[in-house]
Amino acid sequence: MRKVIRGCLLLSIAMLAAPVALAQTWPTKPVRFINPFPAGGGVDVFARPIAAKLTPALGQQVIVENLSGAGGTVGAATASRAPADGYTFFMGAVHHAIAETLYTKLPYNIEKSFAAVTVVAFVPNAVIVHPKHPFRSLSELISFAKANPDKLNFGSAGNGTAHHLAGELFETTTNTHLVHIPFKGAGPMMSDLLGGQVDMAFDTLATSGQHVKSGKLRALAVTTAKRSPLLPDVPTMAEAGVPNYVLSTWYAMWAIGGTPKPIADRVHGEVLKVLASPEVREISANQGAESGGMSRAEFAGFLHDEILAWGKVVKAAGAKIDI
Repeated sequence: MRKVIRGCLLLSIAMLAAPVALAQTWPTKPVRFINPFPAGGGVDVFARPIAAKLTPALGQQVIVENLSGAGGTVGAATASRAPADGYTFFMGAVHHAIAETLYTKLPYNIEKSFAAVTVVAFVPNAVIVHPKHPFRSLSELISFAKANPDKLNFGSAGNGTAHHLAGELFETTTNTHLVHIPFKGAGPMMSDLLGGQVDMAFDTLATSGQHVKSGKLRALAVTTAKRSPLLPDVPTMAEAGVPNYVLSTWYAMWAIGGTPKPIADRVHGEVLKVLASPEVREISANQGAESGGMSRAEFAGFLHDEILAWGKVVKAAGAKIDI
C-alpha cells in the first residue's frame, strides 16, 4: 500500500512539474505572429515593436508575417489552422469581433478557434478628411453630405473592419449617404487618402494622427467619449453635434486554440512587460493610444461583450458579407 501511495504521489508531482518544464524549455525555434493586414497598418504599429522586444525575452526570433485579405479574415483563417504548439500567435483587432456577425459564414470562430492572450492597445478613431475639401467642422461635412448624397466617399481597411462599420454607423446616425471604398488594409487606404483619391475615412489615430499633425489631413472629430491627448483641439463626436456615437479600435493577441496553457501564460506575462517598457509606452503615446494589458480572462470576457455590441451595429446597418 505504501508503494502504491508513494507511486501516486510521485506521479502527481511529475504531472504538476510537467507544465513548468514545458514553459521553461519552450521555445526551441522561431515564433510566428500572423498579422492579417498589410504592413503599415494599425496592427503593424504594435506587432513589430512587440515582436522585436519578445525576441530577446524568449531567446528565439519572433517573426511578423502579413497575410491580408477579406477584412482580416483570411489571415485569421490561416492562423486558426496552425498547430497549437506555441509557435504561432495571431495579432488581430476589433475587426475580428465585428466579423463574427457581419460575415454569413466564417471558417473559424474567434472565441473557439483561438485562446485569448491580451489587448495590446486601444486607439481612438477620428473622422478624417483630405484638406482639398473646405470642411472645417463636422457639421459642415454633414450638411454637404445631406445636400449631396453619394458625392463623398470614405475608405476603409476592408469590408467588415471597424473603419467600415464606423462609416455605416455614421450614415445611419446622421442620415447621410456615402460611398464605401474598401481596401486591403489601412496602409493602402491611407496612401489614397493622402493622395486625395479618397475623400474621408473613419481612421484610427495610429495611422492618421501623424498626418493630421503635419497638416496633410484634417481631423473633424474623434469617436471616443473624451478628447485625445494627441489632438487636444479636435472635438469629440458629441461636442461636434453627433451624440451617442462612441467607438474605438483595439488591437490584440491570441494564441491558437489548444495551445498549452503554460506557453500562453508565459507569452501573456512577457507581453505585459513589453507594454510597460518606456519604448512601447512612447509608441502608444505617439499614436494617441491607451496601452492594453488585460488578464487572459478579462480579455476573453471583453471580446465576448464586443461581439455582442458590434452585432447590434451590424444589425442596425443591415450589413452582411458572404464569403
